Amino acid sequence: MKFNSVIIKNFRNFEDISIDLTNKNVFFGMNDVGKTNFLYALRFVFDKDIRKQNFSDTDYYKKKVDVPIEIVIAIDISDTENADSQKLRAKLKGAILSEQDIVYIKVKSDYDEKEMIGVPVLYWGGNLEDLEEMKVHGTFFEIDYVFNVIYIDAYVDLYTLFKKNANKLLVNDKDRDKDILDNIRKTCDELNIQISGLSGIKAFEEKIAPEYKKFRHDDISVSVKSEIAVKGLYSNIVPYIKQDTDDSLYPTSGEGRKKLLVYAIFDLLSQDEEEKKINIFLIEEPENHLHRSMQIALSHILFLDDKYQYLFMTTHSPYVLAEMDQVNLVRIYNEDKIVSRSVLYAVPAKFKSQRKMLNRGLVEAIFADKVLLVEGPSENVLFGKVLSEINPFYEADGIYILPVGGFGFKPYYETLDALQIDNIIKTDNDLRKIKGKEEYSVLGFSRLNNYIGKKILPDTPINDSNVEAKRKLYDDNREKLDEIRVEYSLYLSRCSLEEDLDEVIHDQMIIYLSNADGNPIGYLQDAKNNHMVELAEKLTAEDCRRIYEHYNFACLKEVML
Repeated sequence: MKFNSVIIKNFRNFEDISIDLTNKNVFFGMNDVGKTNFLYALRFVFDKDIRKQNFSDTDYYKKKVDVPIEIVIAIDISDTENADSQKLRAKLKGAILSEQDIVYIKVKSDYDEKEMIGVPVLYWGGNLEDLEEMKVHGTFFEIDYVFNVIYIDAYVDLYTLFKKNANKLLVNDKDRDKDILDNIRKTCDELNIQISGLSGIKAFEEKIAPEYKKFRHDDISVSVKSEIAVKGLYSNIVPYIKQDTDDSLYPTSGEGRKKLLVYAIFDLLSQDEEEKKINIFLIEEPENHLHRSMQIALSHILFLDDKYQYLFMTTHSPYVLAEMDQVNLVRIYNEDKIVSRSVLYAVPAKFKSQRKMLNRGLVEAIFADKVLLVEGPSENVLFGKVLSEINPFYEADGIYILPVGGFGFKPYYETLDALQIDNIIKTDNDLRKIKGKEEYSVLGFSRLNNYIGKKILPDTPINDSNVEAKRKLYDDNREKLDEIRVEYSLYLSRCSLEEDLDEVIHDQMIIYLSNADGNPIGYLQDAKNNHMVELAEKLTAEDCRRIYEHYNFACLKEVML
């Protein structure tokens, strides 16, 4: 079974939106763009507890109550061997034909002006244009016998959750429990007798009867009895934490500790249903109250544990996405109205063992509005310094510098492009010696052609690999390279980062890098990151402005626009 898509019309801040789905989906974006509302749209389809509350006028987009709310989920059940596909197909019965592999589940609600509510009506079937109205039994639609929704909000209360589900979590099904419960009842009876004999209670009984008789002259007395009973066995129990090496009990007072215990409880509750129903997890901002390391640990569970096979999650945290793979990234954002873009992100096979490192940069970048993709840490250090002088709040304004390291640009820009996150690439004018020849392939040019998808720059090898040869290659093709800058946001160095920088602030580099022995380029290239940090710390605001305004580093100006 695989989730395919969702369409939402006239619901809250969604006028008309269609999003591709898969079985693990992450929704992200700025605050107030509708991430929580998106989860609620799913809940109105799958969660009877939300559905029975009906729709209010504020659930209709801009209160357009004359237009019905429509939410449609498409699910692929073509895998006939899959147990979940079988569960769903069995319940559909005549609503879907044997040759139909997509089931559509639809919620529609017309607003009743007289009753001032919109009652949800559910439909399903294999043909979107001819769906069958779903049977309802009391407050249960047929879909409620197939799906079980586990909704975990950002601020779920541990103690409320525990007490609400105590009877499910604490099942007394052993033979010896009968004897224990009998002993508890006897103990309760003894406690009741002893409590009733306390002097304060006796004094109250003696005082209250005369007061009562002032109102009515009955021949009565008033007795106060304790009623501690077994039925309240779990009414006051509270979960505690006990360390293996310590017999002391510690209350689960820390919010992070509570959050982890909440997830553990929901895991147990889902186990009770997984044989009978299909569990769907809807999780809102799981990062709240969790330290970075705990967020990464939670990421491992959410994306690698089979229990979370069907997952819909909102988040603002890159750490929660550290272990993501085979996940649908959905960016919800607001231009003139709420829109979205989604992409199915899968870790490339050659990077599987380095998934966390590959994801680390990407998951921070997807929360940005503009991303400058650079080759390594040296560019990151230098450009970060320059941009912070131009605008100390550039990161808060949605600009992010992403070094691609050994992964190359492709795994990043393909995802960013699909999510319509503006990205600019800055790469070196590399040459590579051709084996067995005294010629050098124009690697930087070929890289740009590959990114563009067509041959714009010449790929004929050249005879030299020195700085002058690189600059001549660049200058001979400058008109095309400038066009590529404008049209594709691809920026090629004239030579390399260090050589291009030397063109701009050579004299300053000689002064600042006193250990370079008059060769600042070689010094920077010798220990790239460390020596670039040394230089960046000494750059003045004037130096940064010169770099920012120079042709060699025009990528910085574009990312700031």
